[in-house]
Amino acid sequence: MKIYEAAVRKPITTLLLFTGVVLLGLFSYQRLSIDLYPEIDPPYITVFTYYQGANAEDIETNVTRLIEDNLNTVSKLKRLSTSSHDNYSIVWMEFEWGTNLDDATNSVRDALSRIQRKLPTGTEQPVLFKFSTNLIPVLLFSVTAKESYPALREIIDDQIANPLNRIDGVGAISVTGGAKRQIRVEADPAKLEAYHMTIEQIGAVIQKENLNLPAGTLDIGNMNYPLRVEGEFSGSAVLPDLVVGQFGGKPILLRDVARVNDSLADATLVERRDGEPALRFTIQKQSGANSVKIAKEVLAMLPELQRNLPPDVKIEVLYNQAEFIQNSISSLAETVLYAGLFVALVILFFLGRWRATFIIVLTIPVSLIVAFIYLYLTGNSINIISLSSLSIAIGMVVDDAIVVLENITSHLERGSGPREAAIYGTNEVGLAVMAATLTVVAVFLPLTMTTGISGIMFKQLGWSVTIVILVSVVAALTLTPMLASKLLKARPKDFRATSNVVQRGINRILDALDNAYATTLTWVAKHRAVVIWSSAAIFILSLFLLPMIRTEFMPVSDNSHITATITTVTGARTDYTGELADRLEAAIRKENPEIALIASNYGTADADNIFAAFGSVGTNIINLDIKLVKPEARKRTMNEVADRIRAVLQAFPEVEQLQVTPGGNNGGGMGGAPSIDVNVIGYDLDRTTAIAERLAEKMRAIPGTRDVKVKRDPYKMEYNIDFDRHKLAEYGLNTATAATFVRDRIYGMRASKFREDGKEYDIVVRYDKPFRETLADVENIQIANAQGGTIRLGDVARIEQFLAPPTIERENRQRIVTVTCGMNNGSMATIVDGIHQAMTELDLPNDIGYSIGGTAKDQQESSGDMLTLLVLVIVLVYIMMASQFESFKSPFIIMLSLPFSFSGVFIALLITNSTLNLISMIGAIMLVGIVVKNGIVLVDYINLLKARGYATLRAVIEGGRSRLRPVLMTALTTALGMLPLALSRGEGSEMWKPMGIAVIGGLVFSTILTLLVIPAVYATMAASSARGMRRRQIKQLKREQQRLP
Repeated sequence: MKIYEAAVRKPITTLLLFTGVVLLGLFSYQRLSIDLYPEIDPPYITVFTYYQGANAEDIETNVTRLIEDNLNTVSKLKRLSTSSHDNYSIVWMEFEWGTNLDDATNSVRDALSRIQRKLPTGTEQPVLFKFSTNLIPVLLFSVTAKESYPALREIIDDQIANPLNRIDGVGAISVTGGAKRQIRVEADPAKLEAYHMTIEQIGAVIQKENLNLPAGTLDIGNMNYPLRVEGEFSGSAVLPDLVVGQFGGKPILLRDVARVNDSLADATLVERRDGEPALRFTIQKQSGANSVKIAKEVLAMLPELQRNLPPDVKIEVLYNQAEFIQNSISSLAETVLYAGLFVALVILFFLGRWRATFIIVLTIPVSLIVAFIYLYLTGNSINIISLSSLSIAIGMVVDDAIVVLENITSHLERGSGPREAAIYGTNEVGLAVMAATLTVVAVFLPLTMTTGISGIMFKQLGWSVTIVILVSVVAALTLTPMLASKLLKARPKDFRATSNVVQRGINRILDALDNAYATTLTWVAKHRAVVIWSSAAIFILSLFLLPMIRTEFMPVSDNSHITATITTVTGARTDYTGELADRLEAAIRKENPEIALIASNYGTADADNIFAAFGSVGTNIINLDIKLVKPEARKRTMNEVADRIRAVLQAFPEVEQLQVTPGGNNGGGMGGAPSIDVNVIGYDLDRTTAIAERLAEKMRAIPGTRDVKVKRDPYKMEYNIDFDRHKLAEYGLNTATAATFVRDRIYGMRASKFREDGKEYDIVVRYDKPFRETLADVENIQIANAQGGTIRLGDVARIEQFLAPPTIERENRQRIVTVTCGMNNGSMATIVDGIHQAMTELDLPNDIGYSIGGTAKDQQESSGDMLTLLVLVIVLVYIMMASQFESFKSPFIIMLSLPFSFSGVFIALLITNSTLNLISMIGAIMLVGIVVKNGIVLVDYINLLKARGYATLRAVIEGGRSRLRPVLMTALTTALGMLPLALSRGEGSEMWKPMGIAVIGGLVFSTILTLLVIPAVYATMAASSARGMRRRQIKQLKREQQRLP
């Protein structure tokens, strides 16, 4: 008994099985988390190493190169990039996609442990980061205060971060900016000299006095008592009375040689919001946690926590990923609902039966809900990838049911009973339905096997659509015939006369369409060569449209977030940069009323602000985080506001370089603004920088580029202390000892930690500020030797001026200078071609090379993956069809419709001014399965008529006439299912619009030509086969005649 026959004969079993599937899907849906993207572990590991006081060249020589030489041996390493800055080093490691990052992390940690002792004294422990989508902040807050600002960091740590950390799913809360308490012992060098004391002696005394030590236990009687020495300072007021030495038989107190200042440490990275001092804190989630749920709970708890804060503390949301997620998910859910409505209307229009429409539309929820079961069982989330897969599938899940039910209806109208019509009608088209479904599976299943970021992103889409389509064919072959046998009845012969005016009008339109198509096919059959060659010419002409279509990697989403990086003169002081930031913010606000708030930071990162170091930081660099009002509340788009901000910033002469990024940097490059990086490779930084500057000039002339800049600041002035080793040796000193004396007096010596209320604060000993401001102060530094004698630094060294690079970047252990640019309505492929041409014109020396990176590299790799995927899909679809038809010829005829689908994609993208990107490429690949479904339905029925004895031309005309409605219905349901996706204007819709546009354009154009080309080619090949058979018969007849006597 066949599956559809069993379903018809056992309706209760069939109904209950699908009811169970629906209930299981609803159960899974309620337990799914909501996120923006599937959980992705990008193959990146970063090592951050902090070495205070060293310049970029020292960092490169003593830290960066040592680390990269050891990390270069880690297996599966694809690319090793480093950046050496003043005070710190960053090493980026990119592995092959699919690498087990846990194993890679262990290998990196082992390599770092081997070199820990080789790093310079004073270098902090290297910090290792393993990147994932969990590092993208769920929430980003900006906090301001006036009177409470000195204690703001502690207030946020104690009263905000600690309670929020208890929320289920919160992974980490990091605080950036704000003032930090520090106890500074600021010595007078003249008094130190008078008492024959040094900074090191004071630091040693403080370290030894600030001590708690267990001294053992005492057994007194029958009891045992622990004995402790409580020597830690009870407060900073204890320090001035600390005895630090003896002179003339009298104790020397700390107040005699220094003053103790319990205050705030000098801020290295200044945070501001709307011109006021601020700090920001970010909330990250745990792996697998629900981003939306976390954000709701945090925002619900925050007002209660804020009531306990000082009244001047104000907290504002700077970035809320959950809000964007919710809006994007809601927009996609609305798209799915509209798609379902359009599909139902199309079915009702063609079939004219409410019951038939209900049977087909029921396939949609039954099929789509299985996707939630898959997501739940595999630990995935509801995100824009999984929801978009439902939007893609909604127009295709009804295709099989349409073909089955339309054939069942035909049997009913011929007088068959509902049960017989359901069984025999399904039997006739069952093979075609399965073949068509397997071709769609052959398109989406390979998506689960692609590599790179495209494979990681679309794996979930591939599995979801594959599973949904397979369930839909099962429903079409079981649930649809079962319901048809119960709900449909044969129409009376005069049903057309008794139907209402609307139905009669629709029937007249459809009948006229059938007749017109039959007439057209008659003409096509007589003019086959004209149709075939004209169609080929149309395809060839469409290829000339391809250079006119702009290309990019991923579309940019309007998330109401813009970032800007402004660079002013190298070496600028922090207070100068802060004044400039205030003027820039005021000017931007004046010209852009769409701005809700502006947060900014400037300065250098330290060990407490490691995340800030991953961006652009420096005393001459201003970073602006600009939050806009929602898209519906403004007239200009995010890109238009960004253009205006760029124009405002360019009007300031103090701005030497700037980069404005619509969409910001949240999201890991998916949906963010594209960038093109050109790495000029060479050891001599002067030569590579000169070539990079010439390249930048040429890139500015390439249409479509903007914000072209060389990512390398000019050399900055530094002072170098050049010790005379012979003189040092005469005094019993060496360079290390002398350098440490200088560092302790200028930067400071961290003598100990002061503990209070469970927190630790540095106790730093150094010269008082008036004694470390000039070169003369440095030359007068007293250096003590082992014999107790002292000499001045000026006696054993000279101070020289020199120019030093503020940053040194390396890639794969070679120095590079990077030229980067954004895009302004340009084509990425055209810009990259222009860059290659520019590099050719520069005539590079043999020892200097270049490479393309950034989004352009991602696009190049993804385009190669997509091309490979397209070839694989076409081969698999052909194999599927050849197996089903047991023929090489029929699949070939059907696949001739594919070129016209690509022509439709090109035309649609050009008309709508859309770009050819990763999303639209996925849409084009999807068309391979969608388009051939119509061809399968058409060719299969023509073959069926020929098997019944029809002549070829009659079979082509009658088959086309009979299958026109199913073909149009399946094409329209898929196209209209995609229409809400193509027309959506909600948040996040920019990402999926190109796919909808590509599918609609390709499907509509190919369907029109398929209905003409496939019959023409079929008739031509049949005629050719007939002529060949006649020739073979004639030859056979002649051979038989020759054998006769």
